[in-house]
Amino acid sequence: MKDQIWWVTGASSGIGAALARGLAGRGARLILSGRNVAALEAVAKDCRPGTMILPFEATDYAALPTLVQEAWDWCGRIDGLVNNAGISQRSLAIDTDFSVYQKIVDVDLLAPIALTQQLLPRMIEAGGGQIVAISSVAGILGAPLRSAYSAAKHGLIGYHDSVRVENEHRGLKVLVVAPGSVRTNVSRNALNADGSTRGTSDAVIENGMSPEDAATQILDAIAAGKREIVVAEGAEADMARLRRADPDALFDRMSATVQAGLAAQLKTGE
Repeated sequence: MKDQIWWVTGASSGIGAALARGLAGRGARLILSGRNVAALEAVAKDCRPGTMILPFEATDYAALPTLVQEAWDWCGRIDGLVNNAGISQRSLAIDTDFSVYQKIVDVDLLAPIALTQQLLPRMIEAGGGQIVAISSVAGILGAPLRSAYSAAKHGLIGYHDSVRVENEHRGLKVLVVAPGSVRTNVSRNALNADGSTRGTSDAVIENGMSPEDAATQILDAIAAGKREIVVAEGAEADMARLRRADPDALFDRMSATVQAGLAAQLKTGE
């Protein structure tokens, strides 16, 4: 990845920040995007000198053509794009206001599609490159209290799978990543049923994989030319595999755990 130009969205914390540092460690030059300028500047200090900070609101679609032009003109190309920005949810579907679905689908699905659609023709014309989509184990299976998040992350996989199959012969590689529980702020920033911010974390998140370990697996998968990886451990990894190998068995297993009180535990963060 030496001297490749990589654009990372959601780069201010968590997996995005760890990926930025990891890419820099492998020689890449970086464009870091997100909303928190101070946090982006802090991450940039851990990367190579000259890192570009390009803050923007993910759903400001009207601004994207100008932003993409600015990013492209920085070095005359973009070799890699990481679609990482997103928000999650912690509420039962039956309780959740429709506005929550609109916001999560907007941020987690339509925003990365909009950015990719602006950048894709340029990358193809330049001979290809690499796109990395950070989905979730919840994008492979329907996770309790995450109906909006699961819907958006399922869609993210479908979109990037289509982009891959349409453009692989043109030199474009697409890696879809499905992380499980990683120690980030995803639960604190998640939306409640009424659209308010949850503000607290989950035990399962706090005991999850470190962002650095997740980033290393992702970077190794990029180097190996993989198309999809599950970055999860234990039961989460098993459930992701079971969703494709024996979906009925997974549905029965998850239904039983919800009936046994799993949803209530997740709601309280236990």
